[in-house]
Amino acid sequence: MILVQRNVDDITLVDIIPGLPEGEALDLSHMAAELGIDVKITGSNDYTALKGSDIVIITAGLARKPGMTRMDLLTKNAGIIKSVAGEVAKYAPDSKLIMVTNPLDAMTYLALRTTGFKKNRVFGMGGMLDLSRFKELLSEELHISRASINALVLGEHGESMTPVPSYSSVNGIPLKYFLTDQQIDEAIDKTRKVAAEVIAKKGATFYAPANGVARMVEAVFYDKKALLPVSAYVEGEYGLSGICIGVPAILGNEGVEKIVELKLEGKEKESFEKGAATLKEAIGALP
Repeated sequence: MILVQRNVDDITLVDIIPGLPEGEALDLSHMAAELGIDVKITGSNDYTALKGSDIVIITAGLARKPGMTRMDLLTKNAGIIKSVAGEVAKYAPDSKLIMVTNPLDAMTYLALRTTGFKKNRVFGMGGMLDLSRFKELLSEELHISRASINALVLGEHGESMTPVPSYSSVNGIPLKYFLTDQQIDEAIDKTRKVAAEVIAKKGATFYAPANGVARMVEAVFYDKKALLPVSAYVEGEYGLSGICIGVPAILGNEGVEKIVELKLEGKEKESFEKGAATLKEAIGALP
């Protein structure tokens, strides 16, 4: 819906449930008509509809349920992602692939391995969602406009995610000038737990993830060279190799065009490395 509203490009919806993608396409087309937006929206149960796609977004898989961690979905979703990524490679071999399915970083790695695409063309959304939550919690704590908050979250999109207060600010002013260490720690803890709260109350998250994906799509489609936190494959950056993990990256027409390395210390470094260890273990368990 957000991509339609932003009038980025034509959209094709693919789903295995008969009639669902066609129905969604009709509904979205009716909305677009009233808004005067002329993007073409189609739906299909056939992966051949992906032919010619510039960007493919994968959301397929089982959703996280109350009481589950993202990593609980590892084996359940691995088979689904292998199948879908294989179809993407077959019918949209020149596309960039954005992963949304949880556990996000492990599924991004699996999609990269399955498609055989170059590492810059496969990346995941997690950090964009996490920073939106961190930003909202900081805004609430500070009683300052959301527009004034600049936040950053790196690492695993999961229980070891790494909100980075040392690189977060209020219009360039470091957080430490506004909040105590205890207040910052509390905001970080809430950021890690708030997804479970949303899921417990409404069953799934929609709008914040959709906005994060839209930001990434716009960065690639319009070649914005935007610096955004995404799950990307690392080869030596941050002292890591062989995994996908949340890092700051410049997104443009080629996908991940550069990973920006930041100096992490103390709790931030410890959390980031803990998440990396979790991801290495998860990747080792992939079929």
